[in-house]
Amino acid sequence: MTSSKRPTLIVTCLATAMLMLDIAVVNTAMAHIGADLHAGLDSLKWVVDAYTLALATTVLTIGSLADRFGRRNVFAAGLVVFTVASLVCALADSIAMLNTARVVQGIGASGLFASSLALLVNAFPEERERNGAMAIYGATIGASFAVGPLVGGALTSGLNWRWIFLINLPIGIGALAVTLRRVAESRDPAARRVDLPGQVALTGGLFLLVLALLRGNDAGWSATSTIAELAGAAVLLLAFVGIERRVREPMLPLGLFRIPAFAGAQVAVFAISASFFAVYLYATLYLQNVLGLSAIEAGLAYLPGTVVMFFVAGASAQLVERVGARVLIAGGLVLVAAGMGLMTLATEGSSWTIILPGFMLAAVGTGLFNPALAGVAMSSAPMEMSGLASGVNDTFRQGGIAVGVAALGALIPSAGVHLHDAAYVDGLRTALIVGAAVSAVGAIAGWRLIAGREGVPAGAAGVPEAA
Repeated sequence: MTSSKRPTLIVTCLATAMLMLDIAVVNTAMAHIGADLHAGLDSLKWVVDAYTLALATTVLTIGSLADRFGRRNVFAAGLVVFTVASLVCALADSIAMLNTARVVQGIGASGLFASSLALLVNAFPEERERNGAMAIYGATIGASFAVGPLVGGALTSGLNWRWIFLINLPIGIGALAVTLRRVAESRDPAARRVDLPGQVALTGGLFLLVLALLRGNDAGWSATSTIAELAGAAVLLLAFVGIERRVREPMLPLGLFRIPAFAGAQVAVFAISASFFAVYLYATLYLQNVLGLSAIEAGLAYLPGTVVMFFVAGASAQLVERVGARVLIAGGLVLVAAGMGLMTLATEGSSWTIILPGFMLAAVGTGLFNPALAGVAMSSAPMEMSGLASGVNDTFRQGGIAVGVAALGALIPSAGVHLHDAAYVDGLRTALIVGAAVSAVGAIAGWRLIAGREGVPAGAAGVPEAA
């Protein structure tokens, strides 16, 4: 690697690991956060969704800013915002303060996500080297999310839940120093303007959708407030599509979705995020609050799958060249669906090992999926739109987690999280079945849309204009 390639790969993977850990580490700390800040399950769901929702709704706009003002500059700014917000999270003395800081954290994270893949594409212009870099990047995503419960459990049990945020400080400061000194700048000479109407419509629509799903059980699904929130979400999301069709420089050029491989990548990443990644919160609460495991024990329960996921993802670069990205993406989602199906065998009286076979099968699928997906998401869009393509991919990834946490949580009674609660386990089983179905649908869509041995159809070098 040249002097710029290795530092770029290191800092993007380090920042991505920090971001994914910040979604996952909170899972094993939830019980301690709730007890310390006197928060119930409904408030605790926002610890995850405040972060992912803020990230999902701002990453496209920040991606366009990265294309205009420089990907490295936006990446560095994201590190600053994320690191400072992490400190505020650690100092939070109420659930409201924590969730507010998580929103700011999510905005900082969107700066990192929006620019990281674009920085990698710029640093690795050769396809073979880029595939290797994407494999490492994808392995980082999967392994970080999987190891998050173990890290969170170790910090929570050994120190305090606040350390799951304090650990970000040295990582963020170190990554910032390397970024400013060693990472090459890149920008799009024809960058798009900020699409404020689109930003408002997307933010409002996703917020109302998640709010309705989170509050539906308590407020009632036929309640006026729930119906109004769902209707408002539908109106705003439809308005967003209308705005993007008509505005001169849309934040989400709909023409990109005329490229089948690009569209397939977004459907697939939404599917795995709204299913397997979203169910982590509820599976971890099952291990701790139903089976009685400590935070560190719950984290250790995921360790075998974490190891498997890491090694499978690391070997996927060679597999992409041999069998093509489509096979790995669709096959990975099939394994995720099968793994979640196996996890439905869990009962309130089970040993923690009951989830191990299903989790390991899903971990293999995730290890195959992530590196191949990252490569297709970026290579199916024009090189000059790499920042925008990265932002779109992260919108679907984080939006999937936010919607998945809310939607799957709506299937689980919020009042039933205590020891030996059969109602909670029944709800979790239903959520796993629904999640498996979502993964299966994603597998079918990915297989049909992502064509060709390399996963990118011929002629994807350009992008049609938005309709």
